[in-house]
Parts: sequence; C-alpha cells; structure tokens
Amino acid sequence: MDLFIRNAKQSDYESLLPLFRQVQEFHVFIRPDLYKENSTPIEQGFFESQLLDGKQHIFVATTGNDIVGVVVAKEEEVTENTFVKARKVLYIKSLCVVETQRKKGIGKKLIKYVFDFGKSLKVDCIELGVSEENTSAIEFYKSIGMKTKSRKMEIILN
Repeated sequence: MDLFIRNAKQSDYESLLPLFRQVQEFHVFIRPDLYKENSTPIEQGFFESQLLDGKQHIFVATTGNDIVGVVVAKEEEVTENTFVKARKVLYIKSLCVVETQRKKGIGKKLIKYVFDFGKSLKVDCIELGVSEENTSAIEFYKSIGMKTKSRKMEIILN
C-alpha cells in the first residue's frame, strides 16, 4: 500500500468528517456523561480556522485519493515560573485511522511523521491524552515508545 502523508487542506473537510465522527462516537460510547452525540463534531468553520492557525497542524494519510487517517496536533509553550521550567510541547489532540484500514501501519506512520515534525520544530516533547477505557490506543502508544506521564482522576458527584 502506497501511503502519503500531507497537510490537510480545506477541500478535505467532507472526507475527514467520518473520521471525526468515529472519534466522537467512541468518546460518546465510553463517556456519555461528558460527550454529546453530534453528526458534525467538528464544524467546517472551526476546521478551517485550525488550518489557518500557525500553531495547529492537521496531517492526513492518503492511499490514492482516499484519506485513511488523520492526526491533529497543536504547539504550546509552557512559560517558566517558580514551579515549572519553560518548555515547548507538541500536543497530539486527535489520531484516527479508518476502521477498515487499522492494523496496517498507518497509525505508526502518522505518529512517526508527527515525531519528525516535532523534532523539526525543536519541541521538548510530544504529549497526548488518552482515555483509560481506550486500551487498544494505550497499547499502541506504548508500542511506539510513549510512557504514562500523569493520570487524571475524578469522582462523579451527580
């Protein structure tokens, strides 16, 4: 399979909607108390604003004319203070591979692309958040060398 990774463009919006839905539906399934069902989880205007924002990056993986994966990342700077050191972080906000194309190395190639991109930006690290219930994603991230940095915990009161 010939896989090509490139920057997303405005004309990709309709092709990316099914992937954005896939991510949203998973989140709704595991945490319906937090996430809303929405057939348009990413509005076109928001998508286009991300493309114009120099600190946000959307990369798509394609085979032929088909988009088979997407990764969304955002650069952030942590300002030094009395508690933490200054650092530059590239946050992976979302990663999705079309369900029928999983286990073919697409996710690994997308992540490697982001790692290389992060190196070119001279970021200190690349971070992401993943739900504890998403065990396949956790195993995937571990398999590419990522480690747990911290854990968010909660108690639901109502």
